[in-house]
Parts: sequence; structure tokens; C-alpha cells
Amino acid sequence: MAYKKTEQYDEHITQGLIRSYKEAIGLLGEDPEREGLIKTPERVAKAMQYLTQGYQLDAHAILNSAKFHEDVSEMIVVKDIEIYSMCEHHMLPFFGKAHVAYIPNGWITGLSKIARVVDVYARRMQVQERLTIQIKDAIKETLNPLGVAVVIEAQHLCMMMRGVQKQNSVTTTSAFDGEFQKNSTRSEFMKLITARLS
Repeated sequence: MAYKKTEQYDEHITQGLIRSYKEAIGLLGEDPEREGLIKTPERVAKAMQYLTQGYQLDAHAILNSAKFHEDVSEMIVVKDIEIYSMCEHHMLPFFGKAHVAYIPNGWITGLSKIARVVDVYARRMQVQERLTIQIKDAIKETLNPLGVAVVIEAQHLCMMMRGVQKQNSVTTTSAFDGEFQKNSTRSEFMKLITARLS
């Protein structure tokens, strides 16, 4: 599948979602025909398609679209990549930052492609643990680097708005492969992502 960013909506999907959201609004005790809610089902239908557009995108194609042979073997780090995803358990957002690094083995990719790969998997129904591994695996499979590291720090509205209601909790997940399984390499990466410019 070629990489193609789009905000076009499938009319069949849109109409089906509109019917479902209109019914849901009624079941919740509201009047879906009330002025402020008349267009809400359509807005939500389009928003949900946008928020889950990752299903239509191919991370490998994105990386391959800017893949270059380069004799570099130093760590490349892209940190503080904003993520917005949807918890698959409650369909509530979680958001935060991803930090990604790899050590090239003859091939590099455009820096923006790393951020796009994060979006591909974030824009799906997700759990943070799987998201972290999917990003790592896509880079590993496409670039065949000496190592890949991914750390994600996120806040989950399903914990903040409902349930335990812990507003200040942050969940951190990590995935390391290859050279990053060595303590020295992993420590260097962790220092780089926690360092802040003065």
C-alpha cells in the first residue's frame, strides 16, 4: 500500500456511523433532533474516521518512501513526538509523547517519517503496550537497524475521567531491540530523551 495522507471519508461508513451515533444519543436520554445535537452524529462519525485513519496507512511504505543508503552507525533519536490515540477498552483518548531511536545499519529514513510511523499506529484503537511494540517492529522490519528503542509516556482519560480518577498518573512503556538491549546503549538513550535544552 502506498503512503497517502487523506482526510476523505467513506460515505458508506459515514452514514452507518451517523445512524449509530444518533441512536446512541437517544439511548443516553438526549433528543438527537435538538438543535445543538442535529449535526453531532455526522461530526462524530467524521472525527472517529479521522482518529482511526491509521488503519488505512502503511508504516513500512512511509519509511520506504524516504529510505536512503548512508554509512552512519551513530544513534539517531527523535524525541517528544506528540501522540494522540484511542483506548480500545473505553474508546477514550490517551495522549502523551513518544521517544524513538535507532542505530542505522546502512539505511536511514527521513526524520519526519519516524513521527508519521508513530501516527500510523496511534491513530487506531490501541493499548499503549501494543503501540510501543508496533512502532519498534515497523522500524526494525523496514530499516534492519542495529537496534531500535521506543519509549512512550502517556496519560489516559479512562483513568482520569472515570474509574480510579487519578488525574496526575502517567503510564510509561518501553521496547528495546538489538544494541539497545545492552545497558550502556539503553542508558545513553534514556539520558538523551530526559535531557532538556537550557
